[in-house]
Amino acid sequence: MGALQKREDIPPWVKPPGDLKDPEVFQVPTRLLAAVFGPNGSRIPYLEQVSKTMLELKVLESSNFTEVVVYGSYLYKLRAKWMLQSLAEWHRQRQERGMLRLEEAMNALELDLGFREASS
Repeated sequence: MGALQKREDIPPWVKPPGDLKDPEVFQVPTRLLAAVFGPNGSRIPYLEQVSKTMLELKVLESSNFTEVVVYGSYLYKLRAKWMLQSLAEWHRQRQERGMLRLEEAMNALELDLGFREASS
């Protein structure tokens, strides 16, 4: 997703300083960032508006994960964290199913090739 910058603009629904204290933090595999947050984070403003939170992404050094920091009121933070974790898990499972289908297709092609060679 490219270089991620620290947030300086605070959405109007996030009330500092209270909503900026004690954020919810979780990690998302970096390979899922585009699926969850859109190319170059294009869905982040929409996700923030719908969840009434502020999101900040921090790429972790020497890791395949990105830290997602959720700011906002207590209930909104928890709801946004649950929503984003569920979305990331759905995309992870979807990618996994796609890889399994690809593997099955490749195995089927190998079996077909082996069968044709044996019957010739």
